[in-house]
Amino acid sequence: MFTGIVESVGTLKSLSKRGNGYEIVVETADKFNLKDRVRLGDSIANNGVCLTVTKISGNCYYADVSAETVEHTCFSHYTRGQKINLELACTPSTHLGGHIMQGHVDGVGEVVKKAALDDAINVWIKAPADLLKYIAHKGSIAVDGVSLTVNEIEGDTFRLTLIPHTQDSINFGNFEPGSHVNLEVDVLARYLERLFLQSSEEKKPVKSGITMESLLRNGF
Repeated sequence: MFTGIVESVGTLKSLSKRGNGYEIVVETADKFNLKDRVRLGDSIANNGVCLTVTKISGNCYYADVSAETVEHTCFSHYTRGQKINLELACTPSTHLGGHIMQGHVDGVGEVVKKAALDDAINVWIKAPADLLKYIAHKGSIAVDGVSLTVNEIEGDTFRLTLIPHTQDSINFGNFEPGSHVNLEVDVLARYLERLFLQSSEEKKPVKSGITMESLLRNGF
């Protein structure tokens, strides 16, 4: 799991086709301390996408991106040089400064507008229709792996406000109009939907398998 508090920004050095997916190489900054903190098999959130480290070389790590991940994330839009928000998987002692995230991207949004508000920046993002029901005013959402608060919802678009510290800590260049961003809705919303659907199904009358024909066949 992750919390949406970006630790560092890496650079996509290589994106090699592997079947219907990719093998990627991400270069990390010295402060990420890759060799001392990461082992083979560890999970890292890459712009909000949980990937498994398969190899480490210097300040770079390798990871495989499946066809499923390519289909549901922004990786199909990425090219060499793409900046990547990085976060290591959390531990039981991790400070939960954001919100609980799984690194399972739900869909791709599009930045439609950006405007200054004093020293903060307002950003409007258009979300896929099937995700809108999970996005709540003052709720949490992960955008390219960054835990952010939804400040306004209008139609299929929601507004975020990025304070200066957030702007300085993430790949802020990807929040330009026309950019595509990975979206992960609050996991609690998904589980609540599942619970309500299951509860609703259980309340439906159960259709009996007993018929007049089956009664006669069994001697009644």
